[in-house]
Amino acid sequence: MKRHPRVTGAVSLAVLALLVLAAFQLDGITSIGDPAYRAAFRDASGLAPGNEVRVAGVRVGKVTDVGLARGPAGPYVRVRFRLDDESVRLGERTGATIRIKTVLGQKYLALAPAGPGRLPEDAEIPLDRTAAPFDVIQAVTGLAETVDEIDSERLGEAFTTLSRTFADTPASVESSLRGLSRLSQTVASRDAELRELLGRARTVTAVLAERDEEFRKLVADGDALLREVSRRRDAIHELLVGTNQLAKELSGLVADNREQLKPALDQLRGVAGILQRNRDNLTKTIEGMAPFVEAFANVVGNGRWFDSYVRGLLQPYQPTVGGG
Repeated sequence: MKRHPRVTGAVSLAVLALLVLAAFQLDGITSIGDPAYRAAFRDASGLAPGNEVRVAGVRVGKVTDVGLARGPAGPYVRVRFRLDDESVRLGERTGATIRIKTVLGQKYLALAPAGPGRLPEDAEIPLDRTAAPFDVIQAVTGLAETVDEIDSERLGEAFTTLSRTFADTPASVESSLRGLSRLSQTVASRDAELRELLGRARTVTAVLAERDEEFRKLVADGDALLREVSRRRDAIHELLVGTNQLAKELSGLVADNREQLKPALDQLRGVAGILQRNRDNLTKTIEGMAPFVEAFANVVGNGRWFDSYVRGLLQPYQPTVGGG
């Protein structure tokens, strides 16, 4: 059967394109059979697709989507996730929380299986059984913004006025208000430093949040290095013990042969002195030998034979001119 090159090429390119597309979507293809669920949260708290899903600290799946949804009570966050561990059974009262995985704010979805039966696939865990964590980075940022809006002078004046108003009250109340007044005055006097401190703290937390992956990799590499050092602790100990023993043996060898080594070292020192004093002569000798070595190398350049030329050994050939 005759084949058309154009048709064959087009079919081959189509098959190749499908294979490349399947390679990029391999993760989604392999997770088609995994059970999928949903969870409703009032706040996403930094949870993103690809984050882990854990049960009792063990990874059992991953988050596939985080989006906004609308319910009877208003908008909320809908988190979709899949489980890739068939041994996990989610009961009808299963709860879900968003927790912090690292000190830099990376999150994961934690499930707490509970209740009888089994949670139907694609069922949604309601808001009354979910919770979001307290975000330290957002708290520091919000505190810095709040402090920026506080009028510290007016706050100090308010506490001072309040203290004067309660001047005729019992001593305990008066002393408490006087302490609050001193506190407000101290805060007012350190307002610039406090603003600068919170501003720098906000910058540091932002940088650490951006470098979360690098920081986790650094911690993981350090942990691997410590594990390797711990694993080779016995070998390192034996190496140090052997080095110490070698040093002792060398010390004993030198001590035992001191009488023989001293004359040898003295003679070696004398030879070094002679070479030092005749350094210029040695230099001239080496320079003078250079032409001889070059000529000698040329003479024996054909192996074990000597190339030579003796001038005048034979008379040069002179052809006769004329007849006989």
